[in-house]
Amino acid sequence: MSRFKIAAAAIALLPAAAFAQDNTSLPARCGPGVEREVDLGDGSVFPAVSCKSTDITVTATRVAQLRNETGLSITSLNRTQIESRQTTSVADLLSTTPGITVSRNGGAGQPTAVRIRGAEGDQTLVLLDGVRVNDVSATGGGFDFGNLLAGNIERIEVLRGPNSVPWGSQAIGGVVNIVTAPPSGGFSAALNAEYGYSNAKKLVGNVRGGFGPVRASFGGGYFDDDGISAFKLGTERDGYRQYAANGRVEIDLADSVTLDLRGNYADSKVGFDGFPPPFFAFADTTGFSTTKQAFGYAGLNAALFGGALKNRLAFTISDTNRASYSSATATASRFKGRSERFEYQGDATVSGWLRAVFGVEHENSRFSDATTTYRTGVTSGYAQLIANPVAALTLTGGVRVDDHRTYGTKATFSANAAWRIGSGTVLRASYGEGFKAPTLYQLYGFYGTTTLSPETAQSYDLGVEQSLVEGTLKIGATLFHRDTTNQIDFTTTAARPNGVYVNTARTRAQGFETFVELRPSRTLVLNANYTYTDAKNRLTDTVLLRRPQHSVNANLDWTPHDWLRLGASVQTVSDSRDSDYQTFSPTSLDGYTLLSLRASVSLGERFELYGRVENLTDTRYETVSGYGVNGRNAHVGVRVKL
Repeated sequence: MSRFKIAAAAIALLPAAAFAQDNTSLPARCGPGVEREVDLGDGSVFPAVSCKSTDITVTATRVAQLRNETGLSITSLNRTQIESRQTTSVADLLSTTPGITVSRNGGAGQPTAVRIRGAEGDQTLVLLDGVRVNDVSATGGGFDFGNLLAGNIERIEVLRGPNSVPWGSQAIGGVVNIVTAPPSGGFSAALNAEYGYSNAKKLVGNVRGGFGPVRASFGGGYFDDDGISAFKLGTERDGYRQYAANGRVEIDLADSVTLDLRGNYADSKVGFDGFPPPFFAFADTTGFSTTKQAFGYAGLNAALFGGALKNRLAFTISDTNRASYSSATATASRFKGRSERFEYQGDATVSGWLRAVFGVEHENSRFSDATTTYRTGVTSGYAQLIANPVAALTLTGGVRVDDHRTYGTKATFSANAAWRIGSGTVLRASYGEGFKAPTLYQLYGFYGTTTLSPETAQSYDLGVEQSLVEGTLKIGATLFHRDTTNQIDFTTTAARPNGVYVNTARTRAQGFETFVELRPSRTLVLNANYTYTDAKNRLTDTVLLRRPQHSVNANLDWTPHDWLRLGASVQTVSDSRDSDYQTFSPTSLDGYTLLSLRASVSLGERFELYGRVENLTDTRYETVSGYGVNGRNAHVGVRVKL
């Protein structure tokens, strides 16, 4: 199917009335207590209706939408929550949300995988300020969360389950959507400095302001940590260092036309351990790797017909350069990945009860291993309808067609419903399909197979949320089931004894998630969640590696005085299976419980002192066989706001 046919098919799915001049805004079906306009990273802000920022999402359909109007499972973290947790790593923040498990090959900066509902880490799509940042040069095309620090992040959304209609390839497990500090018309500045265990130093700053039609936000960060040994029995420290910068600029070119520019850059270096000769046993080494990441977005937003048709035209770029050195004097192994995307998206208010979201995209990708460069491309079209046939019911359905230069044409579908019963109950149901195209490495690398098929998934969700006691108590539960086919695995065959990528695995992940949010008073907040995940290979009936069946998270925040805030976090994870780091035979990773305490003291309106103790009980555990983790550690810091 040609690119032009895909574009025409997507547009043809729209009703003829899509451009009607009905500028009905989204209904404000939220509880009391507006925070402010919420920037969602989609080129617009959600109007300041009576909603908290956690009541609004853009990840469900790629446009701003009230969370109780989607049947998908979504968790949001805003800036207040991120600062309250005092967490440095985004992966550690995500690990406390329902359905998420994290594995890390050592301490800070080491390779880190985030798995959603038992899917592979490579099956998580990651967005940063609207840019797909999955590493094209990585073996499985995944994103390494080891290099993503909380820094100037304003908001994180996690969508659990396949959602390829708006987002395309990679979103089999789900989507992690990250938004940095947005531009502002008024001047403000913030500085955060921290020091802690293992000589860890962190400095993060941000400046926001505007003049006339221009608004901007610029930030930077520095992190340096002596680290721990990546090898759990080692003594040599594998430190981590990162320089980072981010910026966003918005320019009003006319009353309904805005230019939107965004950029993120990170330069990281981390030591690692390996299997040095002559014994090739896991041990301390002097090896290290460097990663340079540059992500950019340039968009033009224009509203027509009195705002009834919102248009977004954008170009994005994701560039990752990695180099690995087995020693300080060794020649580097280099890998470069780059993707460029051209996007058009329309958001049409058809009537007061019907909305259409549609778009056309083209992506060019290339991967280089310092000797050869491989290229591919994909052209896509998608369309979604969001309908409110009655005030209490929202129905969403969509289709996407992808035409890949290598593997051909693929169509995916999705549908979900949210039914609001009374003032405090929401019933959700969804069906979603996902697909993940083979990576360039899997197709053309040394172990590649050019005839690979894309991985595909089908997922079903059924959930309920209940708000009680005037919103001071919220509880919810979700059942989920996902079947994945054509999963790409690395194996050996008679023809390829050194190894080859093939479509062999069929996996299934099913289970349920529950959560409770309790606000018994203005000063006390308790959040807790539990996830049960049964993830297996359907062909062999074996448990998938590094997927604990049970996980429990609880966070307590208490503000006994306006100037004092106290908090505690508990995380319990059950046993899981893995491959032994030395023999590669099946082994078990013991479950563990982590306890952390935190406190902050405000010194006037502009200064805040804070501190935390992580892993208070000095628990020894592993998330990857053979790799070490931090024991008990403490950190102190100061925040300054101008």
